[in-house]
Amino acid sequence: MNTGLIWMAFIVVMILSYIVQNTLQSRYAKYSKIRNHTGLTGAEVAMKMLREHGLYDVQVMSVRGQLTDHYDPRNRTVNLSEGVYNSNSIAAAAIAAHECGHAVQDAVGYAPLKLRTALVPVVTFSNSTVQWVLLAGLLLVGVLPQLLWLGIAMFAMSTAFSLITLPVEINASQRAMEWLNGSGVSDYQTAVMARDALKWAAYTYVIAAIGSLATLLYYISIANRRN
Repeated sequence: MNTGLIWMAFIVVMILSYIVQNTLQSRYAKYSKIRNHTGLTGAEVAMKMLREHGLYDVQVMSVRGQLTDHYDPRNRTVNLSEGVYNSNSIAAAAIAAHECGHAVQDAVGYAPLKLRTALVPVVTFSNSTVQWVLLAGLLLVGVLPQLLWLGIAMFAMSTAFSLITLPVEINASQRAMEWLNGSGVSDYQTAVMARDALKWAAYTYVIAAIGSLATLLYYISIANRRN
């Protein structure tokens, strides 16, 4: 396994991550100034989409921060950042509909979401300890090489989680766009903006998955060389 290629991948991922994050922030700022077709706030858009999908047991909550929006399957809540919850912009509508897309996935038993949800406790534990296991594995590779491979296996769980997240996020955006267009919340012009905003948000998950995969390959290459 060519370590030079892996390091090149790291550099490319860092550059792409910077570009994607800056573009996403720019698009969000731009589309946050443009009113959606109905004038509904993000909270109202979320409640409307949930009701039209028959989801009366999912709550819409306001949370602090910017772009902290998420759906929590544990307590079935759509959590919208303050800027999305109270805004009637097309950006707010797109984000709210996207998070409701996850609620719809949960309701219909969308397999990738179920798998990702099942992995959350494992990945949370792995992420809290994997760096220490990897460090110990590198230091003790001559004495206990199995420890390094254990760390790699733990990190592989995080990589798998990142990869499984991709179809979950893309599908949620597809559900959001289909509903936004059909409900009249977006018209021809604002639908293009909503799709663009969701596209750049999806790119962040793509970059994260590529970066995690490159890191995993890097650790594997170190273990192979030490062995």
